[in-house]
Amino acid sequence: MDSREALGSWLEGPKAAAERMGADFGYRGERLGRPQTGSGSVAGPGRRIGALFVDGWIANLIAYGLLAHGNLQKANLYGLPVFFAINAILLATAGTTFGKRLFGLRVVRLDGGRATIPQMLLRTLLLCMVVPAVVWDRDSRGLHDKAVGTVEVRS
Repeated sequence: MDSREALGSWLEGPKAAAERMGADFGYRGERLGRPQTGSGSVAGPGRRIGALFVDGWIANLIAYGLLAHGNLQKANLYGLPVFFAINAILLATAGTTFGKRLFGLRVVRLDGGRATIPQMLLRTLLLCMVVPAVVWDRDSRGLHDKAVGTVEVRS
């Protein structure tokens, strides 16, 4: 076998090559005991990114209109703290944010229960640091979810 084939193409990645060679990775969330589809299944990256953009847009709109009174420089300073506050409060109390609700998502503990306030504060802090959120495992759980024992699922 050609070593380039074993590594996969740069478009497909190594997972596609391993699957062609017979490796079975299962479906997203199988290792976590989540269903393959429907309510409770692990959310895909498209929905998660869409929800993140909606939440970021709302936070920046609040920062621009209510806190910075139309001053763009001040709004840039307030945007991330507003995003943190909205996400931490809504996730700790309702398990979802405006964007997640729009995309049919919620954040739960691995056992399916509601996450605690400290879990959501740490998860949101790590999300705001960006790097933990963009490093995912094969179940589409970012390091921010892994660190606090949560998973983002479909409602």
